[in-house]
Amino acid sequence: MIAIGLSAMAAQASAEVQTTGASGAADATTTIPGNQLPAPQPPFGGVIKNDALTSTPWWAPRIVPPQQAPNVLLIITDDAGFGVPSTFGGVIPTPTMDRVANSGLRYNNIYSTALCSPTRAALITGRNHHSAGFGVISEQSTGFPGYNSIIPEDKATIGRILLDNGYATAWFGKDHNTPAFAASSVGPFDQWPTGLGFEYFYGFVGGDANQWQPNLFRNTTQIYPFDGKPGWNLVTGMADDAIDYLNRLNQTMPSKPFFIKYAPGATHAPHHPTKEWVDKIHAMHLFDGGYNKLREQIFENQKKLGVIAQDTKLEDWPEAILPSWDKLSPEAQKLFIRQVEVFAAYAAYSDHEIGRVIDTIQEMGKLDNTLVIYINGDNGTSAEGGPLGTPNEVAFFNGINEMPVDVQMKWYDVWGTEQTYNHMSAGWAWAFDTPFTWFKQNASRLGGIRQNMAVSWPAAIKDAGGLRQQFMHVIDVVPTILEVTGIPAPHTVDGIKQAPIEGTSFAYTFDKANANAPSRHKIQYFEMMGQWALYDDGWLLSTKVNRAPWEAFGPANPDPLNNQVLQLYDLNTDFSQSHDVAAEHPDKVAELKTLFIQEAKKYEVFPMDASVAARIVAPRPNITAGRTEFTYTHPMVGLPQGDSPSILDASYTFTADITVPEGGANGMIVTSGGRFGGYGFYLKDSKPVFLWNLVDLKRVRWEGPALAPGRHVVEFDFKYDGLGIGTLAFNDMSGLGKGGTGTLKVDGNVVDSETMAHTLPMILQWDESFDIGSDTLTGVNDADYQPPYTLTATLNKLTLKVNRPVMTDADIKKLQNAEATAVDGNPIKHVQPGPQ
Repeated sequence: MIAIGLSAMAAQASAEVQTTGASGAADATTTIPGNQLPAPQPPFGGVIKNDALTSTPWWAPRIVPPQQAPNVLLIITDDAGFGVPSTFGGVIPTPTMDRVANSGLRYNNIYSTALCSPTRAALITGRNHHSAGFGVISEQSTGFPGYNSIIPEDKATIGRILLDNGYATAWFGKDHNTPAFAASSVGPFDQWPTGLGFEYFYGFVGGDANQWQPNLFRNTTQIYPFDGKPGWNLVTGMADDAIDYLNRLNQTMPSKPFFIKYAPGATHAPHHPTKEWVDKIHAMHLFDGGYNKLREQIFENQKKLGVIAQDTKLEDWPEAILPSWDKLSPEAQKLFIRQVEVFAAYAAYSDHEIGRVIDTIQEMGKLDNTLVIYINGDNGTSAEGGPLGTPNEVAFFNGINEMPVDVQMKWYDVWGTEQTYNHMSAGWAWAFDTPFTWFKQNASRLGGIRQNMAVSWPAAIKDAGGLRQQFMHVIDVVPTILEVTGIPAPHTVDGIKQAPIEGTSFAYTFDKANANAPSRHKIQYFEMMGQWALYDDGWLLSTKVNRAPWEAFGPANPDPLNNQVLQLYDLNTDFSQSHDVAAEHPDKVAELKTLFIQEAKKYEVFPMDASVAARIVAPRPNITAGRTEFTYTHPMVGLPQGDSPSILDASYTFTADITVPEGGANGMIVTSGGRFGGYGFYLKDSKPVFLWNLVDLKRVRWEGPALAPGRHVVEFDFKYDGLGIGTLAFNDMSGLGKGGTGTLKVDGNVVDSETMAHTLPMILQWDESFDIGSDTLTGVNDADYQPPYTLTATLNKLTLKVNRPVMTDADIKKLQNAEATAVDGNPIKHVQPGPQ
C-alpha cells in the first residue's frame, strides 16, 4: 500500500465511485463523491406500473467507504505530559503505548492547545480551537465566536464525515465538547456526541469525573452501572463497553469499518485507580527519590531512547515556585509519594485497559487494517493541584490551592479512593513534563503544549519502531484520517457550506522514505487565557509565563496581546525551549508578532482574555438564564451544574411544602453537588436539615425538631452579605465567597439560625447534579445518609427564589476608586474585568 503512495491511493479512491452488486439489488453498495453530506438520494431506478407484479423494485445502494479503507481507533489520554509514558522515557509502565510504537511509529513533535476541551475540539474537527468555538473550556465560555463552546455547523466533525461515508462511529469516555449550558436531559442534543456524528456514546460529560461513581451516559441517557457493585471503576467499565460494542458490530456486520474515539478520564484529576494498580506501582518504588531525581531519570531515559536530541538542555529546577525535594519535610515527602503513586497507577491502569480494546480488535482479525493513533495527553501534565496537591480538586477551584500537608494527611490512607477527589503536587507535574518546563494551561511553553504519539497500521506502516520528528498539531489528525480512508472533506453538510480544514495531513510520514522529510505544517499559533505563542518553521515566539496554573484567583493581564515579555527560541537547535534569543533577533520578534496577530484574526482568537476564575461565574445562555424563581412539583434528578439554578454569591430561599406520613419520614428534598462540595435540604428522622458541605473541609448545619405527621412548610432562607459577581466588572473579586446568615423555619417559625463566615465563591462539585426527591452519585454528608436517600414524605411543591445583589451608586463609586481585591480580600493588581 505504501509502495503506491498513500496520497495517490487516497486520491484514486475519492475520485472513483466504487460499486458492488447489481443496480437496485438489496445487497448493492456504493461509495460516494463525498462533497455533499448526506449524499443526495439517487433517482429511483426501477419501474412503477399500476400493479406490483408488473413493476420492478429498486433499492438505493448502501453507502460504504472506499475499498480497503482502514478501521480507526483514535485514543487520547488526559493531562499527561511528554515524560509520563515509558514509550518516551517515563518511568510509568505503558506497555500498550509501547506496543503501538514498536509495531508502528513514535512521534515526538505533536502539539496540543494547552487545555482539555480546546484540544479535543481541534482533534475532532481539524480546525483550530478558537475556530471550533473552544478558546477555553466550556465552563469558562463567553459570548464570542471563538469562546462560546459551540462547534459551528460549518465545521463538521470527523465522526460526521465518516458516518455519512459508511463508517460505524462511536465515542467512549470523556466528552468535554458539549456546552456546559446544554448538557441537561432536555437537550438540545446537537452538540452531544450523538449530534456530532457519533452513532454511539458511552461516557461522561464534562472536564472530569469521579471514576467510582461517574455522571455516566449511554447516548443521552444517564446510567448507573456501578449501583450495587463496590469496586466498579469507569476505566474498566468503558473498556468493557467498547469491547462489547466492537464484538456486536463484528458479529452483526463484519464488513463495516469502524471509527472509535477512545478518551479515558485518566490522568485528569481525580486520580482514581483500583487498589490492585496502586499496590503494583507502590511495590516498584519508582518515586522514593523525589521529583528532582525523577526528572533527571526521565531525562536520561529519553536520551537513551533517542526521543529527544542528545544536546537537549535540562533547565534548572524552578525554586522560586516549587521547593526542591530535599527542602520538604518528611511528612510532606511521604504525602507527595502517595500522591504520585496513585497518579502513576491511574496512568498504568488506563494504558492496560486500552490494551484490552486493542486485543479485541486483534482477536477479530482486524488489527492489520486498523489505524491506531494513540496520543499521550491533550495538554501537559496538570499542576492544578498546586504546590502541595489536594485531596479535593473542588477546593482548588474555590480558591483553596495550598491546603496544608497536615490537613491533607487525614486522607492519606484513602488517597485515590471514592473518599477523595485528589490531585498531586505540581512538583511531580514539572517532572512529568521533562524535558520541557511549565504545565497544562501554559500555551507559551512546551511543557503545556508538546505531546507525543504512537501510530500503528500494520497493513501500511512498515518502518516498525521508527521515529518521526516533523512538527504536527492535533488539527492534523482529521486530514490524515481523511487521506488514508480516501474520503474527501465535504463541501457542504446538511446544506451548510463547510469551512476549510485547517490542519495538514501527516500521512506522508508513514512512508519510511519520508522519515526525515520536512514538516508540511509550517505555521501554528497558540493561545490560552492570555498566554500565547507563534510557531513558524522552527522559530517559536512565546510570551513569558506570568501566571502559574494554581494562581487562578490572582492578577490577570489586562492587555494580553501587548502587555507581555516576548521570548524567541530556535527549536531546530534548542529542543527544550531553554535558550531565549529574542535580544539577538529583534526583527524576527517583530515579524512573528505581526504574524501571530494575522493568525489570531483569521482564527477568532480576539478578543483575548487573560481572566481565569472570573470566567467560571460568567452568565451563559442556559435554561436558568434570566430566571429568579423556580418551582418543582415532581421528583427529578440529573440536572447538571451548568443548567441548574446557581445560589452562589447570592441570597436565596428554598420553600418546601411536604406531607409527612404516619411513622415519620426521611429523604432528600433538594440537593446540588456531593461529597466534595455542595448543599442538601433533607429530612433525617423527620427532622428538617439544611447542610452546606464546604469542599469536605467543613460542614455547616441547620436542624429543626422532628415534624409531626401531616402537612408542613419547611423553609431555608439565606441572606448573603457580599456584593456578588457584579464586582468583577470593576477588576475586583471581593463580592464573591462572602458570608451570610441562614435561617431554618418550620410552618413560619424560626427553628435554627446560624451565620457563615464564608461561602463557596465559584463552583459546586461539577460532576454531581441538582436533584429533587433523592440524591444521585455521592451525598453531601455521609454521616447522615447514603444515596439515593429517596424522600419518603410527599413533596407537594418546592420553590427556590434567588435574589442576586444589586450594587448601589455608592458601591459602584467605591469600587471605581478602590484597589482590586481577590476572593480572600487581599489587594491585587491588574485583575481583568469579568466577561460582560
